Amino acid sequence: MRLYDLMLLLDSNAPDERRREIVANVQSMIESGGTLVGAHDWGMRRIAYEIDHRADADYHLFQFETNGGDLLDRLDHTLKITDGVLRFRVIRLKPGSPPPPAPRAAGRPRELPREEEETATVAPRSVADAPKVEETEDSE
Repeated sequence: MRLYDLMLLLDSNAPDERRREIVANVQSMIESGGTLVGAHDWGMRRIAYEIDHRADADYHLFQFETNGGDLLDRLDHTLKITDGVLRFRVIRLKPGSPPPPAPRAAGRPRELPREEEETATVAPRSVADAPKVEETEDSE
């Protein structure tokens, strides 16, 4: 049996029950055609670039073993037409591959929380680079 990873990015705007339904369907499909080794819920994360005008996605990682391509074909077909799936990728792992890394904490230092993004103000470049002008009184 060969080991595979399935990374699944679900639409953050989809209702919670819809996302749970998609995850349950994927799990049952994997279990019917192979062996589920691990299912990891990485939670809601900011994605590197917007997909369909969405900046966040719900990440799920499934590790499974299977012999045939039938399961892979069914997963590919089903996930392509399922509403609520932004992206997915199935990757065949080499024997002896290490376990998946734990996801990073959601609040990475390079990101601002959404409330701070809206309130953060930065002076325009022309104002920041302008020489400081001292005010003097004109005595005539």
